[in-house]
Parts: sequence; structure tokens; C-alpha cells
Amino acid sequence: MNLQTVFLKWLSVASVLVLSALFALAPAQAKEAALLAEDPLVEKRLIHISEELRCMVCQNESLASSRAELANDLREEVRKLIREDRSDSQIKEYLVTRYGDFVLYKPEVKPLTWVLWFGPFLLLLLAIVGMAYYLRQRQSAQNSRPVLSDEDRRKVQEFLKSGDKP
Repeated sequence: MNLQTVFLKWLSVASVLVLSALFALAPAQAKEAALLAEDPLVEKRLIHISEELRCMVCQNESLASSRAELANDLREEVRKLIREDRSDSQIKEYLVTRYGDFVLYKPEVKPLTWVLWFGPFLLLLLAIVGMAYYLRQRQSAQNSRPVLSDEDRRKVQEFLKSGDKP
């Protein structure tokens, strides 16, 4: 047997052992699925409300799609509020008073959230105005190049004809 054949056999045995160890440990890492609410209407309402709320940990995910621990706690809190027969707006108000307007994916338009709603448009407008100003300045600088007089042209021609002589 040559060295390459021995190495390949050893590699195949090692891979089988590693894979079997991974498959044996996989069930130990699995978590139990979260129980849904006993009432399907509560769960349906929870999904509807949590799609309009932002996960405070992930920040770019809705509360419905986040798997963070805080998101699970907030969903449980919303379930509790639904069972207390609170309306959707009351639940959102409760969460806004607790976490601020940032918890809503679509915050209300009010003076405190004007920056959220109109800030990007204002920045875009400022960028357009700044670009227009820059292009005008650049164009006027190109147009205002000094024009040589006939006397200056004659001096330049003489200088070029004379070469490097002073």
C-alpha cells in the first residue's frame, strides 16, 4: 500500500466519525418550538399587531419575524394585552409609552417624528442644491479663464522661439 491510499482511507474513516458525532449531537441543540396561543383568534391578532411593530433588538425586523429573546417577551406581552381585551391602538399606545415611537414601523406624523418622515427628503434636497451650487461654481470658473491679449501672445511666441535662452 502506498502512502496516498493509506491517507485516503484514514480521511474517509475520520469523516465518517465526525459526521456521526455531529448527527448524534444535533438533537441536543434543537430547541422546543414555542407554543401557540390556545385561541387561534388571539394568535391571528398577535401576528397582525406584531407585523406593525419593530423588534427592539434586531431593529430591521418586525416583531413577528424576529427570533430574539426580547421579541419573544414582547409577543408574550402583546398576547397578555390581547387576552385583557385591549384594542390594537391601546396595545400600540402601551408599547409606545414604554419603548418610544421607534417601536412602530410606521410612526405617526407628529412634530417629534418629523425627522423620521421628512429627514431623508430634506437630505436629498440639500444634496441636490449642493450639487447644483458646485456645478455652477465649476462652470463659472471654467468660463472665467483669462484670455491672452495680442501683446501677451507675441511675448509667448518669442519666448517659445528663443528656446531656453534667457
